[in-house]
Amino acid sequence: MDSARIIATVVFVGSLILLGDAWLKKDQSLVAETTVITSPKQTISTIPQATINEISGGSENQPSSTGAAVTADYIQVTTDVFSAKIDRVGAGIKELVLTQHHSKDSKTEALKLFEIEAGRTYIAEGGLIGKGLPNHNSLFESGKSEYLLSAGSKQLSVILISDSETARVEKIYTFHRGSYAIDIEYRIENKTDTVITPNAYFQLLRDGGGADGDTKLQPTYTGGAVYSDETKFTKVDFKDMDRSKVKYPKIAEDGWVGFVQHYFVAAWLPEPEKSRENFMRSLGNNLYAMGYVEGVTEIARKSVGAVSTRLYAGPQEQKVLKSLAPGLNLVVDYGWLTIIASPLFWLLSALHGLVGNWGWSIVFLTVIIKLVFFPLSAAGYKSMAKMRVMAPRLKALKETYGDDKPKFQQAMMDLYRKEKINPLGGCLPIVIQIPFFIALYWVLLASVELRDAPFIFWITDLSAKDPYYVLPVLMAASMVIQSWLSPAPPDPIQAKVMKIMPLVFSIFFFFFASGLVLYWFVNNVLSITQQWTITRAIEGKKPNNVKQ
Repeated sequence: MDSARIIATVVFVGSLILLGDAWLKKDQSLVAETTVITSPKQTISTIPQATINEISGGSENQPSSTGAAVTADYIQVTTDVFSAKIDRVGAGIKELVLTQHHSKDSKTEALKLFEIEAGRTYIAEGGLIGKGLPNHNSLFESGKSEYLLSAGSKQLSVILISDSETARVEKIYTFHRGSYAIDIEYRIENKTDTVITPNAYFQLLRDGGGADGDTKLQPTYTGGAVYSDETKFTKVDFKDMDRSKVKYPKIAEDGWVGFVQHYFVAAWLPEPEKSRENFMRSLGNNLYAMGYVEGVTEIARKSVGAVSTRLYAGPQEQKVLKSLAPGLNLVVDYGWLTIIASPLFWLLSALHGLVGNWGWSIVFLTVIIKLVFFPLSAAGYKSMAKMRVMAPRLKALKETYGDDKPKFQQAMMDLYRKEKINPLGGCLPIVIQIPFFIALYWVLLASVELRDAPFIFWITDLSAKDPYYVLPVLMAASMVIQSWLSPAPPDPIQAKVMKIMPLVFSIFFFFFASGLVLYWFVNNVLSITQQWTITRAIEGKKPNNVKQ
C-alpha cells in the first residue's frame, strides 16, 4: 500500500469515526430495565396533565403559544447567579436566567434556561396529589413580589402559601449564593380531623427543540436522562417518548432525573433512600414532561408533614455536579471514548490550574501527548524518510514496468523488503492519534468550562470557531508542509491527490472549535519539527549515487 492510499484511508476512516460518534451522541438512546420495588401509594396517572394553558381555562393538552405568561403575576427573585420568575399560579419557576452565562446568539444577553415564549417552553413545577391539596394549577400567595439576595447573605428563602379547608401548604424555595442548586420544600399542615397521606410530584416540562448554539455540524445530545445505582446513566430520547418506547428505572430509591442539553442541565435531585416513581412522557405538541412522584409520610390530624427535593439548573461543571449527586457528572457525555476523554479533561484542568488559561493548557497538553508518543512517532517518521529516499528508485520502477501494475507492485514490495522498510509505518502515528483527536474533540465540545474561555488576541471563545479563520489557515499551511516532507507517490495522479488532500481536509477545521484547531495546529508544528529532523538525518546518510 503506497503512502497516498495510507493517508487517504486514515483520513476517510477518521472522518467516519468522527461523524459516527457525532451521530451516536445526537441520536443514541441508552435503555435499561429495572426491578420493581414498593411504589408510592398513587401513580403518575393521578398527576394533573402538565399543560400550560389550563390555568387560563384552555382545553387539556392544548398548550397556547404564550402559555402561563398570560397570568403576568410573577414573583421576581434575584441572586448572584439567577434571575428567576415564580408564577403565583402553581408556584412553579417559569423563567430562569443564568446571569453569569450569556446567550450564544448575543454576548450582551444572559442565557435563559427556563422560559415560556412562542415555540419555546422550559419550566420547573410541582404540586401535591390529594383532595383539597394544591397542584401546579393552584393559586399561591406571597408576602412580597420581589426578593433579592442581599450582600453578605449566603441564602435567600421565598415562601408561597396555599390555604384551603384541607391543609395549609407552604412551598419554600431556598436559593444559595454562588450555587445553581435550589432547595424546594412543601410543608403541609393537616387542618382536617383525619389522617391524610398526600403524594408530591416534581416535574420539568420542555419542548423538544435543540439547545442554544447547537449546530448540525457539531450536534450534541438534547433530551432526557435518568440515573440510579442499579441501572446507572440512561438517556431517554424525545423520539422514544413519542413512540412510547421508553425504558428507564421507573421505581427507585436513589439517583436523579432531568433534561440534558449542550453545556447545561436541569435535574431533580430527590432525597436518597426514599421510594419514588420516575416518569417521562410525551404530552403532544412537541412537549415533554419528566420528573417523579414521592409519597409523603402520613400526616395526623392537626399535624405538620414535609417533603423536600433539590433542583439543579445550571452549567455542567463536572466538579460541582459530582459533589451534588452520584452520577450527575455523567451528563457531560464523551461517548464511547470516555476512557480517553476523562483523563484528558482531568489533565487539561490540572494544567489550567497551573497556567490559568485554557488555550495555553491545550498547548501544553499537546506537548505532553506528543512526548508520550515520541518513540512511536519517531519510528513512523523514520519509515517515511526511508521511503522518501527510495522515491527515485520507485519512480524508476514505475518507468520500467509502465502499466503492468502487478509486476510494479511486486517489484516495489521486493524493494521495501530488501531495504527493510515498512510501508505502513508512516501511517501508524496518525492512526494512533485519531482516538485522542476525537476524544479531545468531545472534551472541547462538551465541557462548559471552555465555553467563552479566551486564549490570546482574537480568540475569545475556545469552544467556538475562529472568527477570522486564522488558526484553520495556519493549520492548512502546516498540513501542506507535512505533505512536502512525506514521500511522493510514484503515480502522478496520486501525487496530485496528496497535494490537494491537506487543503480539502483542512476545510472541515474552519467549522470546528478553535480550541480543537489549536491542538491540531500545535501538534502539526511539533510533528513537522520531529519529521524534518529525522528526514534530514536519514537523507544525510544516503549514498551520493542512488540507483535510479
